[in-house]
Amino acid sequence: MTAAAPFAEIWRGPFLESVHSGHAVVCDDTGQIIHAWGNPEAVILPRSSAKMIQALPLVQSGAADAFGLTPQHLALACASHQAAALHTGLVGDWLETMGLNDQDFRCGTAEPGDETARNALICTGEKPCQIHHECSGKHAGFLTVNKHLGGGADYEKPDHLVQKACLDAFEQVTGLTSPGYGIDGCSVPNFATTLHGMARAMARFASAPDGSAEARLHQAMRLHPELVAGETRACTNLMRAMNGKVALKTGAEGFFIAILPDQKIGVALKAACGTKRAAECAIASILVKLGALDPNHPEALKYRNAPIENRRGIITGTLKPAATFA
Repeated sequence: MTAAAPFAEIWRGPFLESVHSGHAVVCDDTGQIIHAWGNPEAVILPRSSAKMIQALPLVQSGAADAFGLTPQHLALACASHQAAALHTGLVGDWLETMGLNDQDFRCGTAEPGDETARNALICTGEKPCQIHHECSGKHAGFLTVNKHLGGGADYEKPDHLVQKACLDAFEQVTGLTSPGYGIDGCSVPNFATTLHGMARAMARFASAPDGSAEARLHQAMRLHPELVAGETRACTNLMRAMNGKVALKTGAEGFFIAILPDQKIGVALKAACGTKRAAECAIASILVKLGALDPNHPEALKYRNAPIENRRGIITGTLKPAATFA
């Protein structure tokens, strides 16, 4: 099957109004596909769902230990955070220990996703800084590797030693040569692979032995879901709902991954339409199918079988998983 498979349905009263479709793969610890929807060999850009792979050189190079990084730092290196105080405070301290500052980032500025932090900037008349970018934790990781290895300032360039290390790690865990890259929203290369390759990479994380770089990173994510995304976000909500047994990470344009260490399996999916609600419904539905998520948990119900309300609070429809996930 190469066509996109139905992911999520939008019902308005008795009418099927919209259908979101996409591709998804579940791999075991040998890299074999155990479930698939759509085209497993679709070439994709995993966007921010690849952050734990981009963080591998941080641990493998010895930089994390050399700078005394904690699991909180490692979780932030894998994060798309809300720029709440707990995020920017830790990133700021991290920079200071390396003798660096906001100007050393190459991610660009962004308004905080956290409402309290955003309102605080508005009230004081301050402009957002690069530390407020959702990828500043990942970039702090890049800066740490760069300082440890003695690279030049432009660590975001595709031919820089930091990004070359990321490519090596990416190809190793996906088991494939990347056909190329696109430049991500935070200015670094985002390497392409197949959906199967990305699911294989997540399965390798899930089955990695304790003490390995892969295990340290997914353990950090599971221990600190509040750092990986933030309040109101699906990554944080669903990791909490599964009591930290599964690591989750979303990516732009409808991407999502899951790392399930207890089952030693990995999941990767891409909503063909690029919408967040399709990807969130699909990942929640796959986690239910795999027995990792209680379908009746309040957080699960936010993303599958969720009521759609109008501005008067009247329920006008429902977001449901497609029958392909039954």
